[in-house]
Amino acid sequence: MASAPSTSEAETTRSENTSRSTHKAAVVKGQRSSAAGNVVPRGADPRLSPPMSAGRSVPLLICSIGNSGSCLNTLHSAGHTVLSKVAEVIHAPPFRKDRALGNGLVSNAISPHSGSQWMLWQSTSLMNISGAGLKAAYNSWSKSLPDGEGKLVVIHDELEKPLGAVSVKVKQGASAKGHNGLKSILSSMGGKPFVRIGIGIGRPVSREPNDVAEYVLRKMTPEQRMKVEICVEEVIKKLNDLESG
Repeated sequence: MASAPSTSEAETTRSENTSRSTHKAAVVKGQRSSAAGNVVPRGADPRLSPPMSAGRSVPLLICSIGNSGSCLNTLHSAGHTVLSKVAEVIHAPPFRKDRALGNGLVSNAISPHSGSQWMLWQSTSLMNISGAGLKAAYNSWSKSLPDGEGKLVVIHDELEKPLGAVSVKVKQGASAKGHNGLKSILSSMGGKPFVRIGIGIGRPVSREPNDVAEYVLRKMTPEQRMKVEICVEEVIKKLNDLESG
């Protein structure tokens, strides 16, 4: 006759069953687990989602600047290209124009990392005058925050950096380095801090202003666009870090 399980064996079995039931319930409620066992929000890609932070996450207003219309798919508008790809990867709602937010294209998204608010905003003005619309969007967005806390992030193209390279500048007071879009924002925001995420677009051989202008306003080739879009996973990780810090 088989012997009855000991008290310790029975307790171990009950503990294992309880653990499996708890995990199953989390999945049923619309969540799923990453390979590391961390529960991530519905729609989030586990490859892009580090473990949930125990600390408080900060809402982000993530803006891209560039040109629109026929100049949208150019190196100078790499910021727009990247933000559009970010929206696609995190399954954000479609962009819609909003007059109350600087007449920009807006998508109210959810962070794949923490579930907090990410407002994605694309400037619809020319690069050189993008500051006014961005300021209006920031003022409207910041008023909607429960405690007024949030971070402004600007994604822009960056000449001289290798194509698709990502740089982050958190420290304030950095030079615009001749970038007219950043100059416009610095002038309009009046010292309000913001984080810059630069997307490298390479550089022409010549340093002549006309040659540089022709280079940045050139249509991206499929190969260039692919290199720019590949950096999106790194950009999302940087955004995760910014909302946590």
